[in-house]
Amino acid sequence: MPTVCVVGAGPAGIYAAHLLTRARPDVTVDLLEKLPVPYGLVRYGVAPDHPRIKRIVDSLHELVAAPAIRLLCDVEVGRDVTVDQLRARYDAVVLATGADRDALLDVPGHDLPGSYGAADFVAWYDAHPDAASSWPLRATDVAVIGAGNVALDITRMLAKPADALVHTDIPDHVHAGLADSRLRDVHLFARRGPADTRFSPLELRELGEQPEVDVIVDPAEVDLDEHGRRMVAQFGPKRQIVDTLQQWASREPTGAARRVHLHFYRAPVRVDGTDRVTGLTVERTAPDPLGRVSGTGEQESYPVQAVYRAVGYTGSPVPGVPFDPVRGSIPHRAGRVLDDRGEQVPGLYATGWIKRGPVGLIGSTKSDAKETVESLVEDLVPNGAGQRVDDLLTRRPVGWAEWLRVDAAELAAGAARGRERTKFGTRDQILAAAWERG
Repeated sequence: MPTVCVVGAGPAGIYAAHLLTRARPDVTVDLLEKLPVPYGLVRYGVAPDHPRIKRIVDSLHELVAAPAIRLLCDVEVGRDVTVDQLRARYDAVVLATGADRDALLDVPGHDLPGSYGAADFVAWYDAHPDAASSWPLRATDVAVIGAGNVALDITRMLAKPADALVHTDIPDHVHAGLADSRLRDVHLFARRGPADTRFSPLELRELGEQPEVDVIVDPAEVDLDEHGRRMVAQFGPKRQIVDTLQQWASREPTGAARRVHLHFYRAPVRVDGTDRVTGLTVERTAPDPLGRVSGTGEQESYPVQAVYRAVGYTGSPVPGVPFDPVRGSIPHRAGRVLDDRGEQVPGLYATGWIKRGPVGLIGSTKSDAKETVESLVEDLVPNGAGQRVDDLLTRRPVGWAEWLRVDAAELAAGAARGRERTKFGTRDQILAAAWERG
């Protein structure tokens, strides 16, 4: 019976495992995950006030429960096993390790204390088991750099009153940290114009629905040029985004305790400060007829005490696997991993963001997994090894039965507070529930 190892139990890995067992019902799959729980960024990358997106977990749950798939969490490639060991024991190995680091914002001062990557902040408020237990929220004025949904999530989570999150799955330490925030103003900076943001219309509207928060937009910055008018005429979501921004621009502030300022045509020049962040300097940009922007030389400085960089994610190298540090992904051809000479590495495949970079949502992840699985099935020649990974592990992994215990314990903790779930925020809590330790 052919055996395949999929490394990474987020959506990309789970879809690959599912599609593979459908294409080849005789295949069994071991699904390895370095965290003690499955589901990847659906669990640890979605803001806690977006439970509808987390419903994706329900469908992933059904896929992982299939008899042909064996879940093995708390198993890390490079720590517990090597890729070469996996390749020797399985007929194929699929890497679905995602993009878990912040892309570099290459401006002076980006690494000052008080300058934070989006990935770290998201990990904290999503109670990632390897994240810091506390977060410094002492700044009254904050800058967020980015024009995508992660930038919106960070802006909303910073500005949202903590008590508006009590119905979500956040643990006590995250709620307490947000409740202690001194924030007054959040400034979000986008390099291009309103019609060229990567916001989703729904996420943008949610920003304006927060209690006790004013969203402030300069009417001049949402007055569209020819390129902007062409974009909203061609793309419905762009039109919805611009309509929302123009409505906000026409409103008078209410005097709310917190304010969100949206700035367009601003590119970061430097993060100001010596021993910590004291401000952000940006340059005004101007668009050409195609919407491309260039600097005007006109600079503005904002006296903020923290900067959040939401300029994208990038992948991390997998030990023993070819890696393109510029693209932050594994080189491949139709999912087949390529070595430094551009030749296929036998039996090694990639899917998801580690394959194509951090672009696309769930639909893209499914089609991407389909391409990789088709390549794998075309190549698959069982080698009869059949050893699998068990003899290499020095401690017992968290399997499906143990994950079900964690899931049940979190649901019970939530029910005790009148909510659906309370997420365990530390690795010790998760493992205690997995092994039923009091």
